[in-house]
Amino acid sequence: MDSEEEYTRYREDAKVLEAVGVCVRDQAARIEVRLPKAVADAAVAAWRREEPGGRVDGREESREEYVLRDRAAELALIGAAIAERGRPDGPDVVVALDVESAGAAARVAS
Repeated sequence: MDSEEEYTRYREDAKVLEAVGVCVRDQAARIEVRLPKAVADAAVAAWRREEPGGRVDGREESREEYVLRDRAAELALIGAAIAERGRPDGPDVVVALDVESAGAAARVAS
């Protein structure tokens, strides 16, 4: 098999993965999760933090820097959900997260 055939197969696989994603999204738009209060508070703080926007030094960000910034943005979105609809439950906070946010957090933990 040459690389062109391989990537054609990967494109088809991506279409199937998208179809799976549509099914998951439609069945589980939000997932209720329980977080320790300290973790929830840190996520909310990330949401409320003011970021300068853009690079100060003018250089292009590296792949690692992009990944870190993307993860920080995911955390901020989780913080927004907690601030909006989180509820205390003993030492924890319970919140319904969008399946995309829950998945992003789970991928980082893997």
